[in-house]
Amino acid sequence: MRCGCLDFFVYFCSVFYRSYADYFRELFGSRVQKLSIDAGFTCPNRDGTVGSGGCTFCCNDAFNPSYCRRVATITEQLEEGIAFHRRRYRKAPLYLAYFQAYSNTYAPVGTLRERYLEALSHEGVVGLVVGTRPDCIDEAKLDLLSDLSKGHYVAVEYGIESCYDRTLRAIHRGHDFECVRKAVCATAERGLPVCGHLVLGLPGESRGEMLAEVAELNALPLTSVKLHQLQVLRGTELERQCADEAFRATMWQFDLDAYIALVCDMLERLRPDMVVERLAGEVPPRYQAFPERAFRRADGHHLRNEEIPALVEAELRRRGTRQGSCYEPIQTSDTP
Repeated sequence: MRCGCLDFFVYFCSVFYRSYADYFRELFGSRVQKLSIDAGFTCPNRDGTVGSGGCTFCCNDAFNPSYCRRVATITEQLEEGIAFHRRRYRKAPLYLAYFQAYSNTYAPVGTLRERYLEALSHEGVVGLVVGTRPDCIDEAKLDLLSDLSKGHYVAVEYGIESCYDRTLRAIHRGHDFECVRKAVCATAERGLPVCGHLVLGLPGESRGEMLAEVAELNALPLTSVKLHQLQVLRGTELERQCADEAFRATMWQFDLDAYIALVCDMLERLRPDMVVERLAGEVPPRYQAFPERAFRRADGHHLRNEEIPALVEAELRRRGTRQGSCYEPIQTSDTP
């Protein structure tokens, strides 16, 4: 579930859904800026442990901001990230080190501790966001994260991608949804905030099936969720698959209006307490295999990711709804 401009959502406040900005203002009383880091990790779906070549849609370089460079140290990346965001946005008083690239719990605990502590030692960094796979966590790693959270904000972001096992197999994910459920629950039990990343438009999934995934997310002890439309990136297995017309027919094609409508339908059904970190994804046009399918404004120009929240709010306002308007709590045997 990424590029530097996505951190815009740390700033965006909303009266129609519980935004990331609102969440951090509640926690810290101010804005918070995420700084992406490539800490030199890899992925079990690339090194042969689970598979090779990664997920069919994955091109990690497309989501890394320019300052996120593996050849630089973690400290250097943080310095460059702070300078980058001070030029682009107003200065944020607090920063989170976002371990973003690949699977950031896929290493021995000693290595993880060393790299996390380097980030936390930087002045202004108040916590970590650790992006990883649900099959790359265990008790020892959760012990480490829990220990670090005693003095800092520490959150874990899991790539869920889909709630359907048939889809996870088709995209060569290398784990099933039960693995997601176990990882999210184990992490939440430690008191750590947990984010789930969901991709919309994966091959073989209908609009109704995507909408039904909200119930699965609601049932998990997630703190927050990221939504991301599928983008076909150059050099990926998905691009090669899309050369086949029959395969392309299995993909639900979004235009902007259809995507906004789906996101609003999902927000209406989403648990009211869930934080909405992101509503869409964006990658530079040079990485897109089909740039003509990118979201565009009425004037034909590419729509920037940070413009999506205003469109979603406008549609929710038109409907007279908001996050959780259609939420249905899970019924249990103890519920009358």
